[in-house]
Amino acid sequence: MTDWSTLTDACGTAEHVPSLLDRFEADPNGVRSEVMAHLCPQLDTAFPASYEALPRLAQIASACGPEELTSVLLAAGAIAACSPGLSEPDSPLTVYSAPIGVLHMLTDRHLSRAVEAGEYVDLLQSLLSFEGAEIWDRCLDGLHSGEYEVVCLHCGVNMFIVLGQDGYFCCTDDYALGEVEKSPLQPVRAEDLAGLPRRLFTRAVADGQEELAHGIPYLFGRTACPDCGTDFSVAERVVAGWTL
Repeated sequence: MTDWSTLTDACGTAEHVPSLLDRFEADPNGVRSEVMAHLCPQLDTAFPASYEALPRLAQIASACGPEELTSVLLAAGAIAACSPGLSEPDSPLTVYSAPIGVLHMLTDRHLSRAVEAGEYVDLLQSLLSFEGAEIWDRCLDGLHSGEYEVVCLHCGVNMFIVLGQDGYFCCTDDYALGEVEKSPLQPVRAEDLAGLPRRLFTRAVADGQEELAHGIPYLFGRTACPDCGTDFSVAERVVAGWTL
């Protein structure tokens, strides 16, 4: 039996967390923001009580309907994304592997039901977070927003990586303001994708997310800095920006 008074959340002692989770179970969509404020503020910080809540979140997810399930899975996914990786001793991903396994299974099943691209990407990131896939469990949102900001390794200039309605290119000026110098993105051929990129592409296609799938070969392709001409891997610069 968990002694919640010995644990902490964002507001201090976590003795109130069981009642908060009771209210979350009754109204996942309405109480999600409050749960996040206590257990994962800004979606980037977790606490001992956050991880201890994972078994209860798995129970709630298992019992709730499809209209509420997304809220529960995204809440749990944000917490899991804050966990040290599986290679770390006593990682919460290992300590709470049973409820995380349930959450992963439910997310995997629920993902194909997401119609809106933003919700799909959020759930896909949660799926990766339950697997301990670091970095990309937080870095896929640019596929939906259509933009990443990165820095040139050679000259240090800030660059926009654009994926979507405006085209597929790299530039150093605000392309929304008018004509700018652009370097085209060179996608990886779909048949040459491997590992995680291949899996993401195949899954998005299977789930009917063609526009997102179309952007994945560009995200894992190459381009050149418009200022200095240095060739670089788009994905490597995205990862470098996240790890700074």
